[in-house]
Amino acid sequence: MNNETAVTVTENTNYIALKSDVISIINENLKNQPLSHALFDVVKSPSGGITSFSVPGLSGEIMEKELTGIILNYTTPRAYWDSPEPVEGQLPDCYSLDSVVSHEGNPCNICRHNDFGSKNGGETNAKACKESVELYLLRPDNIMPLIVRVPVSSKMLFFKYVTRLVSGLKPVSGVVTRISLEKVTNKGGKPYAQYNFEAVNTLSSEETATARVFGQKFMEIMNADKHFDPFADTLAEAV
Repeated sequence: MNNETAVTVTENTNYIALKSDVISIINENLKNQPLSHALFDVVKSPSGGITSFSVPGLSGEIMEKELTGIILNYTTPRAYWDSPEPVEGQLPDCYSLDSVVSHEGNPCNICRHNDFGSKNGGETNAKACKESVELYLLRPDNIMPLIVRVPVSSKMLFFKYVTRLVSGLKPVSGVVTRISLEKVTNKGGKPYAQYNFEAVNTLSSEETATARVFGQKFMEIMNADKHFDPFADTLAEAV
């Protein structure tokens, strides 16, 4: 999203989650139990420079060129495995839910596994500790948000996007965001999918307030159980 790009203020009536008492429905159906991260559909980062998202659906995976919706909230988890090639489902040896402090209370910024080149004995410039961003994307005609996983290679692009929104006095949950993929290559010549973010609409002041409250209440339900780690199943996935 360029600073010069103007976005249109619209009444996004197709966002039914903003027009109904969704929180009460969630509480009633779940009997006030925490909303598990494992219950959500997750869109993972495609491999090999593929420029389409694989989105879970009722009839299986659906390939979509772009994703559009309201980012209700986002998290910045990270995880480290001692094993150089962890298998799927292997729990990390260290993790953080905010990329600031580890689960043991240690600061991430001074950890040696956070250094560039710490992965695989310095064979690449990659960090040994895996970083990502998880977006809670509310799409039109949906009540439950979709979790979109943004890899570390596009993490800075996402934060540049939200910083531009700050300069325009727009909260991230106050705009409709379009996410697309672009095939690029790293320094080693290997292709990967780069995430691009664009604000295509600005919500009305009423919808912005509703989206903010909905996002806050939603995350409160996610974090209701202090003994439940809402991102444990995500961090357990190896790359």
